Amino acid sequence: MAVIEHWIGGKAVAGHSARTAPVYDPATGRQRHEVLLATPRDAAAAVDAARAAYDGWSQTSLTRRARVLFAFRDLVDRNAERLAELITAEHGKVLSDALGEVRRGLEVVEFACGIPTLLKGDYSDQVSTGVDTWSFREPIGVCAGITPFNFPAMVPMWMFPVAIACGNTFVLKPSERDPSASMLLAELWREAGLPDGVFNVLHGDRVAVDALIDAPEVAAVSFVGSTPVARHVHERASAAGKRVQALGGAKNHAIVLPDADVGFAADHLVAGAYGSAGERCMAVSAAVAVGPGADRVVDAVARRARAVRVGPGAHPDSEMGPVVTREARERIAALIGTGAEQGGQVVLDGREHVVPGHEQGFFLGPTLIDQVRRDMDVYREEIFGPVLCVLRAGDVDEAIALINANPYGNGTAIFTSSGESARRFQRGVQVGMIGINVPVPVPMAFYSFGGWKESLFGDKHVHGPEGVAFYTRAKVVTARWPRPREDSGAGFDFPSN
Repeated sequence: MAVIEHWIGGKAVAGHSARTAPVYDPATGRQRHEVLLATPRDAAAAVDAARAAYDGWSQTSLTRRARVLFAFRDLVDRNAERLAELITAEHGKVLSDALGEVRRGLEVVEFACGIPTLLKGDYSDQVSTGVDTWSFREPIGVCAGITPFNFPAMVPMWMFPVAIACGNTFVLKPSERDPSASMLLAELWREAGLPDGVFNVLHGDRVAVDALIDAPEVAAVSFVGSTPVARHVHERASAAGKRVQALGGAKNHAIVLPDADVGFAADHLVAGAYGSAGERCMAVSAAVAVGPGADRVVDAVARRARAVRVGPGAHPDSEMGPVVTREARERIAALIGTGAEQGGQVVLDGREHVVPGHEQGFFLGPTLIDQVRRDMDVYREEIFGPVLCVLRAGDVDEAIALINANPYGNGTAIFTSSGESARRFQRGVQVGMIGINVPVPVPMAFYSFGGWKESLFGDKHVHGPEGVAFYTRAKVVTARWPRPREDSGAGFDFPSN
């Protein structure tokens, strides 16, 4: 069985790993590969390679960096289908969804290609007599990215294109559940002309994560994953004096007002809840039906959800694939059962869904649970599966209060034809990303992605302008060039203009 190695210093290396983890095909339940799990020595080797490459890369001109980014962009574009196939084979999502993931990641690469403009500083002439002031931004050093299984290409590409474009070097710790996409990306970086050591891939579990966080040479850590781990990463890295952005979990609500187009809303609720089998940090997991038309919303969603075609991700007719592991399937199925026991009305139950010929695959069908209350486990926990819970609210203000009472604040959406209600919603909710008649409001690459409350630890969101700020630090220069034999003007008072 093939063993997936690390990528350190521009090549694949086995390092000192003695432990491995299985990599499965979720559609069949069969093991495809093994992946090495890094030791602290392996982590140190990856960080050392990045540190050795930093001096040269950080002094490389913006023009040269941009050329490498453009070359990488073209290579990713030409290999998008290869990347998508690897993602589908190891994650399980349908091929069209995997290709969409690659395209959204590519948008961040395209944003980073504009680094000569993004790093332009400010200049103020004659701030005082004969004195000018200007500012510029410099890279911060070795950066680490710790990324989840649900977007094995897109989420890493939220981080490393911006970090590398800014002049940093990077160590990526992808999920051990679907590691192959990161290795292909490393090969494409090398082909694009990126110097060895600027981009490294370290496979592993918590041992690798903690080793990267503790490494003194690592200046910044970016993380996307569950809230408990995000909190751990933020606390441990912050205590070590590192810059940290740690994106955590979510419970994303979509409210449907009585004036909404119910058919339109139902179509988008189904796509937002069951796309990628619900394994998205921006998936719609809680629908809030407002007012007397709630039953109509539930009926419309149930009718469409029953028609979702569940099957292997590589099959062209499939709209929803399996979840990533057998353990994930069992946990989600258990939560559905708990939801029923606690008083939820299971309108559509996907626990017994079987895909002919793939009986050992990790499949669940779309599940819809109505009459959910805030105290139920299916509402309090991040399910991360194809389960949509429906809650009821009397009016838009009650719906806003419900959302704000939730500890998460990643994404939310409203379906309405009322501009006044939409504006009240967007100003009232304590959530970082808001959709108006858009169920999954993931910002474009030239904006920044991130939530509020327990969905984000740290103050900077990923990619976009905040990404550039996170991976750089500012310098401000104040200069005077006096004429020869001119009075120095030195004084003991605090300087002013």
